[in-house]
Amino acid sequence: MKKILICLGLAATSLLTACDRDLDIVNPNQLTTESFWKTEADALAGVNSVYSTLHRGGISRWMPFYYIIRSDEGRSQSPATDIVNNMDQFLVTDYNYGNAVSVWNDNYIGVNRANQVINNVPNIPMNETLKQRYIGEARFFRGLFYYHLVTLFGNVPLVLETSVVGDRPASATIAQVWAQIETDLAQAAAVLPTTYTGAELGRITKGAAYALLAKAQMQQQKYNEALTPLQWLVEGEGRTIYSLMPNYRENFLTTTENNRESVFEWQFQINEAEGTDDDSETPNHNYGTSLAQFFGPSGIGWSDGEANRWPIYEFYEKTTTGARDPRLEASFLFDSTDVRGPAFTQIYGQTFLQRYGANNKRVWFRKFQNDHWKNEEGYRSPNNWRYIRYADVLLMYAEALNATSKTAQAYPYVDRVRQRAGLPTLTATRPGLTQAQFLAQLKHERVTELSGEGHRWNDLARWGDLGPQLATRDPAFSTFVKGKSELLPIPQLDLDLNPNLTQNPNY
Repeated sequence: MKKILICLGLAATSLLTACDRDLDIVNPNQLTTESFWKTEADALAGVNSVYSTLHRGGISRWMPFYYIIRSDEGRSQSPATDIVNNMDQFLVTDYNYGNAVSVWNDNYIGVNRANQVINNVPNIPMNETLKQRYIGEARFFRGLFYYHLVTLFGNVPLVLETSVVGDRPASATIAQVWAQIETDLAQAAAVLPTTYTGAELGRITKGAAYALLAKAQMQQQKYNEALTPLQWLVEGEGRTIYSLMPNYRENFLTTTENNRESVFEWQFQINEAEGTDDDSETPNHNYGTSLAQFFGPSGIGWSDGEANRWPIYEFYEKTTTGARDPRLEASFLFDSTDVRGPAFTQIYGQTFLQRYGANNKRVWFRKFQNDHWKNEEGYRSPNNWRYIRYADVLLMYAEALNATSKTAQAYPYVDRVRQRAGLPTLTATRPGLTQAQFLAQLKHERVTELSGEGHRWNDLARWGDLGPQLATRDPAFSTFVKGKSELLPIPQLDLDLNPNLTQNPNY
């Protein structure tokens, strides 16, 4: 469905914190786990609450900072120095930094909601096919939340049962977390449908589970294993479901959401009944995402996160007609988003020249912003986050083929992405690349195709490219410490309350 709306709050809102003394008083007017999970409608409400976790601020607002701004493609010039120090540079001194803790907490809230579905729905008398689908959706999300947790925090607790007050789960190894992610996603793919229609458009599909499974396997350098889910997507049944949109920009507009290039998309919307777009708390506040406000250009949004300038120079190749790569205009707002320069580049209803002058060199991410339909940003953006696009899948498949010594077979999948942008094929322009040369080319292709979509940090980690050497294009990496800065610290609050947790190295 276009948007998945949630009105159910399930169980505890915190997994890992607990008090030594429990107040054992039952509120007779409040639903409990024992009284809730009875009907098919309860099962649907439960699984919808898992979807709703994507609307929470720790995930939809702050987590992209850690994947985009903390990478070399992003930067922060925010007057809020805590954002600069913790989310751009690697100067983490407060292990209870609120924005990082909200990422941790909200992902674990999602884990707990998914666990409740997985633990309780099997006992509900209902249509068996639908039951397995709901469980599969929950397993997908548990895999997703742990994918976030393991790539950001590393050795995290692996909680697979509904949490209760007093739980003190131990840290798991990174390998154990990855193994559970793979198990959940494989089991989800086995039972999820390939497509949805009507009001259910936007729910989790078999293709989404296979794509995230491939990401998880590739992040562990398990390229041979990743070929199996990728082959389903690219050469198997998935090739009849997914394809590239002819117009690249259509992947980032509110008018073309859930299109045939979308493999997994976070659903957002405006709740018209609220009649406001500010940051005040309301019961339905979480229908939209506030990231567009925090990434919005100076004078439009808070501009707490923006782009470095080096990625725009990656778009150096001309199309086969001699034009500029159209993905540059779709990806960034800067002095020459319009190739004719600042006097023609539109920034939310005014020219770049009018807003910033002719010599301003700042760059902002354009994807998932709302400049295509209004001249301001706010806290309830309805623009869906396209978490996995088919172009990403094609580039992953090419990378996996190349990593398994099938470089010649990898060319056509990069060519498809380049041809959509109007660029000449690699087959024609760079035949016979070695494995190392092809990987270097893929690194370039992922910048031009996927900038600002949240993949860059994990790409750098997978390739072994994180390190102080990146300071040549992102000065923030001058404070990167190998063996420490790859992961965020486990929140100190949780360490204080749970002696079974272990802090990450060098914190």
